[in-house]
Amino acid sequence: MKSWKFTLAAVLMSSASQVIAQNDEITFGPAPQWAVQSEAVDTPDNASGILHIRRQDTIVHLNDDGQFFYQEQMVRILRPQALQAGNVAIAWNPAAGAPVVHTIAIHRDGETINVLDKAEFEILRREDQLEVAMLDGLLTAVMRVPDLRVGDDLEVGFTVPSHDPTLRERNSGLLFLSPSPPSGRIQLALTWADGHEPGTRMTADFEEIAERSDKSIRLLFDDPDTISPPADAPPRYSWMRVLEYSDFKSWSDISQIFAPLFEKASTLDTNSPVRGEAKRIAGRNESKLAQAQAALELVQQQVRYIYVGLNGGNLTPASADETWDRRYGDCKGKTVLLMALLHELGIESEAVLVNNAGSDDGLDSRLPSPGMFDHVVVRAKIDGDTYWLDGTLPDVVEARTSPFMPYRWALPLSPEGAELTRLSAPLIGLPREMGLMEIDARAGFDQPARMVQTTVRRGLEGLVEYMQFSLLSAEQLTASLRDAYVGGGHWDEIDDVEYRYDRKTQASILKVTGVGPVDWDHNGGERYDMTLPGGGFSPPSRRQRPDGQSQDVPYYLEPSYGCHATTVRLPEGTEMENWAFNGTFDTMLFGRLYYRMMEKRDDKTIRMVRGSKVLDPEISAERAKKDNGRISAFDNSMARIEYDPDQTFEPWGNLRPVPATYEIDWTGENAPCLPPDVLKIGRRGG
Repeated sequence: MKSWKFTLAAVLMSSASQVIAQNDEITFGPAPQWAVQSEAVDTPDNASGILHIRRQDTIVHLNDDGQFFYQEQMVRILRPQALQAGNVAIAWNPAAGAPVVHTIAIHRDGETINVLDKAEFEILRREDQLEVAMLDGLLTAVMRVPDLRVGDDLEVGFTVPSHDPTLRERNSGLLFLSPSPPSGRIQLALTWADGHEPGTRMTADFEEIAERSDKSIRLLFDDPDTISPPADAPPRYSWMRVLEYSDFKSWSDISQIFAPLFEKASTLDTNSPVRGEAKRIAGRNESKLAQAQAALELVQQQVRYIYVGLNGGNLTPASADETWDRRYGDCKGKTVLLMALLHELGIESEAVLVNNAGSDDGLDSRLPSPGMFDHVVVRAKIDGDTYWLDGTLPDVVEARTSPFMPYRWALPLSPEGAELTRLSAPLIGLPREMGLMEIDARAGFDQPARMVQTTVRRGLEGLVEYMQFSLLSAEQLTASLRDAYVGGGHWDEIDDVEYRYDRKTQASILKVTGVGPVDWDHNGGERYDMTLPGGGFSPPSRRQRPDGQSQDVPYYLEPSYGCHATTVRLPEGTEMENWAFNGTFDTMLFGRLYYRMMEKRDDKTIRMVRGSKVLDPEISAERAKKDNGRISAFDNSMARIEYDPDQTFEPWGNLRPVPATYEIDWTGENAPCLPPDVLKIGRRGG
């Protein structure tokens, strides 16, 4: 329980800025008049859990001075584990104002002990995320409540200003109840002064119990139920027990308000050195696309990423000149610097708000709020095409016709105002993870084999791997992998390690060459078989929801695409007619294609490819029910090859050619990981 605020069953999320000003001390005083407490309930004799909430009030208030967050809670400590609730921490943004502590007290045997008489807060500048390059400017007041005991009632109350300095008069946020709150009484409330009523929207479960007045919406819960979103449903169905509020009339309203901030910040001074950088780029690159790419690389390479939430920086970008001068910036600073360069190069561009957390499914059904976005990128028009540029990514990520991250929605920033834009969500074009293995067993069943193992990762995982491996020299990487691989049962020695990042296919590619044992199973006489690496699938789980959950909403699979290919050069002295392999398959279940193809050739090789791709991320409940009935027929066999000199095996089944791992570039754009019809059109019906 790092922070009292975050132990609560009800949590406030707002667009509060995180910046430094002069309000670096807490104050003390009575609760504000608008903060109407609920009545405390008795703790049952048979109360379970580590604590019982006798009263918890979470209230957001909007007035002429901005937005304020009120919290007051009285809890009964039932178990020693709950004594951590005595570690009280209040975090705030000093630019918005100072927090006011109303009470910290222990109620014991009819006596009230005022903790503030015997303990003090310690003020911390909370830069606890420096390892991920974040300077948020938040302050935290910390108190360790002394002499707290099991059986005590601990009461804590405070108010924190939570408005943003950039948008003091425009507030937005949400109140929600956690899926599994502790037992007891919980009140959530949104209140406002005259002239400050926001737009509101509630989920149906809140609408049923909300108490409305001309200046408030209140929700009272006694021992609220534990709830779960529909199992395996798209992320938007997890939006439950939520009250949204917003002063923004539309998404276009947000776009229009933020556009001038980025326009101003991207305007260069007359003698700005950034102008000279743009001239050098223009002189060295002829095409506009090449110029845009050079500008992107300049921002990626020469300006390091540090999130800066100081001096209003959470929503207001630092200027392009300031970002260039100090050579560091957050996504906003890098974006305006890139926009300034593109403007100097005569390339039309705009800032676009996006969500990197992957929580934008259903964003179009939310109230407009800047807090729904956590990142900003550049979108440019170049030679009639649209390109996305992200200055915060490593320089191996170039200008792209689609965003690097799989955004569902984006909000362009325009002086005229732009609407929330749905981005097409194309299927993953190339495998996100690949395993390629060549096993040269020509020396015989009882001899080690020369092996070549290639792994490929794309997307965010590939980028993370690139950032890790690119820190090492070739000698360091080879030594590291030798230490990790040799002696583990799969390798006797490592001869060579090659690593590269392919910009064209956005692939992190690691190739390891060496010698290792072959896992032949000896079946008596001269008979052998072997399970090929990467050749089998586990059967998918049933799609079924418990009673009480909606049975009609779609089922969802996170988009994925994997591919494994193995080629075995067979032992000398054996005949191809005495070699066999087990089944191939090509089937769809729950929107995911499962494919395995195997082939033996006269060059004394057996080849296998196994691919899997989510073709339909969302399927209907009816389709899921049908596929449940097909699971029992799913072929979950591992890929096996078999040698028996006393038998002749003929090829059988619906066979297709499988290139050897060394015959084509499997890491390129045309790897035959799936059936030809899927590779050609990108999806399959049915």
